[in-house]
Amino acid sequence: MKAKATLKQIAKELNVSVSTVSKALNDSPEISELTKVKIKEYAKLKNYKPNIIGLNLKNRKTKTIGVIIPNILNSFFAKVFSGIEKIADEKGYNVIMCISNESLDKEAHTLEMLSNGTIDGFIVSVSEEAQKAQDYQHFTTIINDGTPIVMFDRIADGVDCDKVIVDDFDSALHATQQLLNLGCKNIALLSSIDNLSVGKLRTDGYLKALSNNGIAVNPDIMIRTDSELDLKNKMDSIFENPIDGIFALDENDSVAALRVALKKGFKVPEDISIIGFADGILASRRLSPSLTTVSQHGIEIGEVAAKLLIKRLESEEEHLPYETKVIKTKLKERESTRVV
Repeated sequence: MKAKATLKQIAKELNVSVSTVSKALNDSPEISELTKVKIKEYAKLKNYKPNIIGLNLKNRKTKTIGVIIPNILNSFFAKVFSGIEKIADEKGYNVIMCISNESLDKEAHTLEMLSNGTIDGFIVSVSEEAQKAQDYQHFTTIINDGTPIVMFDRIADGVDCDKVIVDDFDSALHATQQLLNLGCKNIALLSSIDNLSVGKLRTDGYLKALSNNGIAVNPDIMIRTDSELDLKNKMDSIFENPIDGIFALDENDSVAALRVALKKGFKVPEDISIIGFADGILASRRLSPSLTTVSQHGIEIGEVAAKLLIKRLESEEEHLPYETKVIKTKLKERESTRVV
């Protein structure tokens, strides 16, 4: 591997000062175009790379955003990251993505590691362990030290920062109401995210829809767990009851529900209608019948989160008020819900 040159080495080779080299590489008007071209070409030849940490110590800006997501396998987070990258690229920012793997310790360690001058601010969806323990001190510490954070989807209500959320409660209420409008009278609830803030809000929306329609809650057709494995182990029991609709609170939950229903001989949507949350490739393109889903607009969430963070980073106002943006979902009807 070719060794990287330093400013001092370039200055010595070209018989100019370190200051001249630095100014030329940063397009300073103090340096002539001829000298700039000469220095830039030589720096490129010698594989010179700027010291980002060093620049940060001098300028207090790295033009880099840190993104921490809980799970790389979830298509929703992939879409959010795509939206973040789009805006960051347009605004001249780099993006570093890290994965907490739902671990509180890893989340806290990543925040501490990157806030040492590597990044200017964070965009984060809170880990499962942090939400379960209601432990958000690591976020508060970073914010108090002067590094801004934007939370999305899974947020911490007690942390003062910018936030981007989905209307989880209203979306679940609307999705359940749609199943009722289709003639479903016994709608099962499947959740493997009951320990997460979004899972609780979606469950509340489901319960509110039942209440609005005078339907008694049947605990025998509700599975509320903290893991996909636990949900799959309990799912067979749901089909021992007379159900004609399923509302699943996560994409993987809805895919599992469809597969089990078909395996047990149910015709979808003739015997049972299914609506799932999230709108990834699994739900919409690779299943037969395709799933009716609540689309969360992940790309838009990422774009809005990036705009909020960059606005705060570039604002000259010292105490810019925190904002919470609510992204409206959309029910995308496909083959898993019957037509009336």
